[in-house]
This record gives sequence, structure tokens and C-alpha cells, in this order.
Amino acid sequence: MIRINKIQEIRDKLSNKKPTIGSWMQIPNASVAEIMGHAGYDWVAVDMEHGAIGIQQLPDIFRALELGGTLPLVRVAQGSQKDCKSALDSGAGGVIVPMIENAQQLIEVRDFCRWPPAGKRGVGFSRANLFGKFFDSYVEEAQTPLLIAMIENINALDNLEEILQVKGLDAILIGPYDLSSSMSITGKFNSREFLEVIERIKLSSDKYNISCGIHLVDPDEELLNKSIKDGYRFIAYSIDAVFLNKFSRSPL
Repeated sequence: MIRINKIQEIRDKLSNKKPTIGSWMQIPNASVAEIMGHAGYDWVAVDMEHGAIGIQQLPDIFRALELGGTLPLVRVAQGSQKDCKSALDSGAGGVIVPMIENAQQLIEVRDFCRWPPAGKRGVGFSRANLFGKFFDSYVEEAQTPLLIAMIENINALDNLEEILQVKGLDAILIGPYDLSSSMSITGKFNSREFLEVIERIKLSSDKYNISCGIHLVDPDEELLNKSIKDGYRFIAYSIDAVFLNKFSRSPL
């Protein structure tokens, strides 16, 4: 898999208002990654916020995902310079950033992800450029890795229009559990209040032509099709551990 081509393929889908479907990994195991990589997703996000995955495990997990033609992304623990650099140097095609609440916060993260002149990320040999072998071609990729901002706190809504206008933002991703928790209605996704908030987020993203995504934690194909019909374009479909929990249950 040529990573920069896969990044462009995902961007093309988003710009043409077509859905890009990915999934989520929390189990720190390359064999799980190999299974997920061959499952037909455009991308899989490796969760370094809530998962038990360490930086030293990323290269093997990424290699396993890439065997199936799936782009590895990382949901960083925070949008810190260290988190972004470590994920991208390991070979992630982009980052998903939790708890974005204002435009300046997102601009800082964007700059942490990009090599100069586009940003402030440190330049060097790493697994992302095969330790210098593909340094020249990686220079282009390192200017604009995928950047996904998670909208998962009610405070972000006051700054949402400014967030959506940040140059280089590829999509936003609604984090339903944290968002509902910030509204003191944790997990009540069918409540009128929650549905009104996500509709407001969706309408704002449409206004600024930024793809809106959502994480569907429960692997429900009917809900996935409904989300696509509703106009969501960057969709995370369940989690490796949730797949295992749901489909490994005893039938008796």
C-alpha cells in the first residue's frame, strides 16, 4: 500500500460527498490488526486515548493493517506535539484529535502534525519514510496528513463555525459518549436534546463543506446505512473489542 495514495483516495471520497468507512482498534495486538486490515475498511483508527496501545507497538500494528490495504490512523491521547509526532513518525496517515473545543487548539495540533514549511513538526528519519529511504517522497505527505477533529463536548458548539474554517481540516467526528456526558445525559443517544445537538453540528459542517462523521460503537448495519443516508461521511464502525464481545457470546 502506498500511504499517500490511500490518503488521497479518502480525501477524494470526502470531497465528492461519498462515505469513507473505517473502524477502531483498542486491543494491542498485531494479529487483531491484520484481521481488521483485511476486513474491507478504508482506515482503522488505533486508539491511544482509551486503548492500551503503546508507541512501541504502533509499527507492527500499522504493518499488519497495511497488509490488507487499510490506512492506519491514530486517535492521539491529546493533541500534544509529542503525541502527534510519535504517531506520524511511526507511519500513521493522519490523526484523530479528541476534545477539540476551539479553533486555536486545532490550529496548534495541525501545525504539530506538519513538517515545515506547512507546520512545526520535527523533521527526521523514521519508520514513516523507512528511515530515510523514502525521505524525498515523504516530504509531500508530511505537509498534509489527514486531520480529523473530534467534537465531543458541548462547549465546542459555541466555537464550531470557527473550528470548521480551520485550513487543513479534513472532517469532524462526533464522539457520542463524551458529547452526551458533557450534556449530563450519558449514553442517551435518542433523547431530543442530544439529537438536536448532533443535528446542529451536522448542519454547521454542511454549511462549511466539511464532512461530518460519527462513531457507531454498536456494529449495526442498519444504523450504518441510516447514517450514510443522513449524510455522515466519515464513519467509524464499531471497535475491535466490541466486535469480539458481541459475536463471541455463547449461543446457549
